[in-house]
Amino acid sequence: MKKQVFSQLAFRGGAYSLIISAVVLAILIAVNILASALPASWTKQDISASQLYSITSNTKVVVNALERDVTIYWVVQSGQEDQVIENLLGKYESLSGHIRVVKKNPDVFPTFAEQYTSESVRNNSLIVECGDRSRFIPYSDIYLQEAGQSPYAYAASFDGEGAITSAIDYVVSEDLPQVYLLEGHGEGELPAAFREQMEKENMQLSTLSLLTADAIPGEADCVFIYAPASDISAAEREMLADYAAQGGRLLVMAGPVEDDGLENLYALLSDYGVKARDGIVVEGDREHYAFQAPFALRPDLHSHAVTDPLIGEGYRPILPIARGLAVEEAAGGAAVTELLTTSDSAFSKLDGYGLATYEKEDGDLDGPFALAVSVELDSGGGIVWFASSHFVEDMYNAYSSGANINLAMNALSSLIGESEAMAIRSKSLNYNYLTISDSAASVLKVLMIGVFPLAYLGYGVCVALKRRRLQHEPV
Repeated sequence: MKKQVFSQLAFRGGAYSLIISAVVLAILIAVNILASALPASWTKQDISASQLYSITSNTKVVVNALERDVTIYWVVQSGQEDQVIENLLGKYESLSGHIRVVKKNPDVFPTFAEQYTSESVRNNSLIVECGDRSRFIPYSDIYLQEAGQSPYAYAASFDGEGAITSAIDYVVSEDLPQVYLLEGHGEGELPAAFREQMEKENMQLSTLSLLTADAIPGEADCVFIYAPASDISAAEREMLADYAAQGGRLLVMAGPVEDDGLENLYALLSDYGVKARDGIVVEGDREHYAFQAPFALRPDLHSHAVTDPLIGEGYRPILPIARGLAVEEAAGGAAVTELLTTSDSAFSKLDGYGLATYEKEDGDLDGPFALAVSVELDSGGGIVWFASSHFVEDMYNAYSSGANINLAMNALSSLIGESEAMAIRSKSLNYNYLTISDSAASVLKVLMIGVFPLAYLGYGVCVALKRRRLQHEPV
């Protein structure tokens, strides 16, 4: 009798356990199905140091403003999908119903990409299309390899977000920003990385000679004066001054030059109470220069739309071979803001390019100085002026970890009114690895492979024996 009662109880307990297991399994399956249907932004959290799997607020501004449908073609063979790109594309789709991602297998559609580009198309390249406009994003523009600060050293970074957001902005924009580059005064050639960044931000660059033009083109969003070797004429100065006074925007990068003080050019600033000092600025404070070169200045940044992104991320630009600016009482109708300043220990060497020592000598001008200023006019016009042109060169930009070009692009973006076009920084793939000693590694191996499994096994055996003993006890 007791044996029959025990069998009934065991049967009921087993049936109960089976039902509970089936219910739990059904719940888990339902939760998994529901989770798979949720947007990736809800189910995946980015814990990477460089936020590799996240998108910035700049992208959200561009995507949330979409009013037209955009298709992103993902050219990739089956089984060759890059997981980082796949995750990123999923986030774009989840942000807007106007974005659709379509895979195109080159084995199935071998000629598909030919209608968009003549370049060789690698796996995981992208094509962004809206109406009649499109942009091809090669795989090499997504994963970047840039020369480092030492020979044979390369920095790897992921620029998928920057490339895709720029392409979306390009294909949906009817009017792209027009930037006119002044010529005719021995201006330097724009550095490659800086020009590429302007193209990435969809800025259309054209040249302009005021010697042959009757006026600055009305469609100009900004006139850019870069590294002139000689001065502008009085007539050109008047045209540029009138342009700014009537709401135009000027970006100037002009440092000290040999045998020319650029008086007419710097007179544009003097109209607003900013005076240019002679010579080359040298820093006396070790914390404010780099490479043991007192002319390679590391200025202090002051809060402004141009500098705030760098201040927030803790970046410091490097301004080499700069001219000092003195901000006096601003003229009526203008607000002048110092963007970059030296320390109080800075001074200007009047010998200029002929200086023989970095020590302060009789006649040298005492600082501090402004190295960059922003002038905002009541008319809506504006000027951003950097007293150095070398800082956007590729070498100095690399030494500043990209801060120099970001600073220049922020200035351009603020002038043309494209705040969401501020540079989206590529994300470093140079991870820092945790290194442990051999002895620590041996201890961890013993614990993970031997001790912990045996402990769990022993615990399981004890539980099983205890349950069997309880089952054989008389009721």
